[in-house]
Amino acid sequence: MSRIAFLFPGQGAQTVGMGKRLYESLPAARRLYDRAGEILGYDLARLCFEGPAEQLDSTVFSQPALFVTSLAALESLRAESPDVVLACEAAAGLSLGEYTAMVFAGVMRFEDGLLLVQERGAAMQKAADATPSGMVSILGLERSQVEALCAKARGDEILEVANLLCPGNIVISGTNAACERAAEAASAAGAMKAVPLAVAGAFHTTIMRPADQRLAEVLANVPMHRPQIPVISNVDARPHDDPEEIRRLLVRQVLAPVLWEDSMRYMIEQGFDHFYEVGPGRVLRGLLKRIDRKLVCQTVEV
Repeated sequence: MSRIAFLFPGQGAQTVGMGKRLYESLPAARRLYDRAGEILGYDLARLCFEGPAEQLDSTVFSQPALFVTSLAALESLRAESPDVVLACEAAAGLSLGEYTAMVFAGVMRFEDGLLLVQERGAAMQKAADATPSGMVSILGLERSQVEALCAKARGDEILEVANLLCPGNIVISGTNAACERAAEAASAAGAMKAVPLAVAGAFHTTIMRPADQRLAEVLANVPMHRPQIPVISNVDARPHDDPEEIRRLLVRQVLAPVLWEDSMRYMIEQGFDHFYEVGPGRVLRGLLKRIDRKLVCQTVEV
């Protein structure tokens, strides 16, 4: 018998127009967007549906936008296939998506999760503005090779492994100059390609300090509960029950590499074989297929 798990996307999955169909056709989705607009103090629905793309892509706005849109997609799945939602036994989310997973699992309320991702996005944007930095996707190398590449290109600057996504797809983060050196040296190291990512800064590295401290301050005041289903942490690719431990891991997540491949392999080891990507895009489906082509992963359209 299949075991079902939900996967929630992270920053970069946003597109202008996302969620509009759900808003117009599903009252539960409309309530989420309208409530989010009241809490945030701006028209999040209009930003998602009409853009402009430059604003939607900004970390401050993209994180709340993806959080709400993914939960709207969840409501769509709940309306169309309630048995699937009831049968879901675990969840994971890529970086920002971990907060969406936490709300789904009952760890925190929608309102608290929304305010958290707003503060997280603002703090990460501020840290990025303080240090010109970026991220580069390295395709075709193993982790040990990417780590060696970082060590060679780092110099006296920051350059670290940030996302371990799937075999042959690893993202590094660091100062702009170090990222440029790494991208230039990648082909010589045997990489198929080095692709600079359109992000505000070096997420999941020490460049994000003091965003982690700001997030810790906000998290300290958010009521949190034991998850109703396991949520796999980005930090150690394992589930956790203790709300205080979950708080600490969400703070660490800002600076630590995202162990996405390890998280997926852990879920596969636990017998999960039917996944749903709940939210914009099909990135997580593609990553999962690179890990195990036999797995089923359905997308929930937004």
